[in-house]
Amino acid sequence: MTNALSTAAAELDEPRRGTGTARFLLGKLGGAIGSLLLVVALGFLLFRMIPGDPVTTLTRDRPTSPEQLAQLRARLGVDQPLLQQFLDYLGGLLRGDLGTSYGYNRPVSALIGERLGPTLLLVGTATVLAVALGLWLGVRAAWRRGSLFDRTHTGIALTLWSMPQFWLGLLLLIATQGVFPSGGMRSPDTPPEFFPQLLDIAHHLVLPCVTLLAVIYAQYMLVMRSSLLGEMNAEYLTTARAKGLREDLVRRRHAVPNALLPTVTLVFLQFGLVVSGTVTVETVFSWPGLGLLTYEALRVPDLPLLQGVFVVMAGSVIVMNLIAEVLYRVLDPRVRAQ
Repeated sequence: MTNALSTAAAELDEPRRGTGTARFLLGKLGGAIGSLLLVVALGFLLFRMIPGDPVTTLTRDRPTSPEQLAQLRARLGVDQPLLQQFLDYLGGLLRGDLGTSYGYNRPVSALIGERLGPTLLLVGTATVLAVALGLWLGVRAAWRRGSLFDRTHTGIALTLWSMPQFWLGLLLLIATQGVFPSGGMRSPDTPPEFFPQLLDIAHHLVLPCVTLLAVIYAQYMLVMRSSLLGEMNAEYLTTARAKGLREDLVRRRHAVPNALLPTVTLVFLQFGLVVSGTVTVETVFSWPGLGLLTYEALRVPDLPLLQGVFVVMAGSVIVMNLIAEVLYRVLDPRVRAQ
């Protein structure tokens, strides 16, 4: 009788749980879409407050009559009222059209597509290395709390985390002068074969990757350390030790998996933020990604290009935030039960 009641309760619970998951996903997806719309509106207004006139910049050092200036403003659409410009921009976005760059005279989507690969290569490499290094150091620092290892690596992490990325990049450029390339992604005299090109790109990648790695690994280390410290006095670890498990097994099988939950969420959140935070690093090392493209667009100002890059970068943060929230619900049964 008791088993029958338990089975019936479980069957009644399943549809409710499925409905709760669907409601959760729809709510998060709706919030992400709303955030993206807000980003589009704010980005449009933000870039129109940048000092400078794109028409004046584009015609600098060229004899241009007032009639020609008026024609250029009409062609670029900057002579329209602000509301009309926004409606035209929004209509283009709904059609998948990010506009045409003022400076490059090319579709913004094509320019972003060309520069997205180098940024993902830089950010992806730095993030993978930062996660591995940060988690490894964070676990050992927490397990040896108060030791010389803990104090040393926590101090280094806090110092690197507080450093501006562009300043650290400049220091690395000066310290390694002549050892690594100072800019770009490829050398023009590299043979066109696959392996020479691969080694050349890896050689150019070292300094910008180390600059990003040095700053972002510290966040993973400190969060992992704090999370593991919160688990170290838990009752399930005492039970595991009472069963005779070695400290290494207690740490690896019991403490670390539970402490990983906040760090996994942080990995996805930070990946989106790192993509949007590469402007200074790519500018210092002339790395041909979205960050350098943003810097070049700011000098005009190239409004369609700035808006397109801003939407892509902000969109990456929103998407990664959505993935992190869904993944946290999958990994943590306590969240699913709510």
